[in-house]
Amino acid sequence: MSARPEALEWSVDNCTVGRAMEILGERWTFVVLREIANGIRRFDDMRVRTNIPRQVLTNRLTLLVDSGVLRKEPYQDPGARVRHEYRLTEMGFDLWPVIVAVLQWGDRYLADPIGSPLTTVHRDCGEQVTSVLRCAAGHDVDNPRDVIARPGPGARRRS
Repeated sequence: MSARPEALEWSVDNCTVGRAMEILGERWTFVVLREIANGIRRFDDMRVRTNIPRQVLTNRLTLLVDSGVLRKEPYQDPGARVRHEYRLTEMGFDLWPVIVAVLQWGDRYLADPIGSPLTTVHRDCGEQVTSVLRCAAGHDVDNPRDVIARPGPGARRRS
């Protein structure tokens, strides 16, 4: 008979993974972030390129702006009304390693036989960028099974 996991002793009411997924967990969120990170910042360009339904894209952009992941930047084409481009905030740029990790996972398990349609490279040297797990002491963690979860400073015992 196996012992009960210690994690059952702790509440998840204030879990930051759960909070993050309230913002990031919808199907189209990372597609929107991918587009903006790749320089596609205007609503109509995003909609045409991704085929995201208009209302879904509107809702995603609104949530990401309201959550502080994106900011709106006004622009105006000649003879047209003022519209907005969407730009990553510092909070949005901090998601870049997550996007790279999702890309790596997709490349490993879901890419077409000829490979991924996208790669990420270091601007300075041109070499491919990857996501790496590393502990605070500087050790690369090659096996995710070598990482364990422990209660953090905000952990609360279940009542």
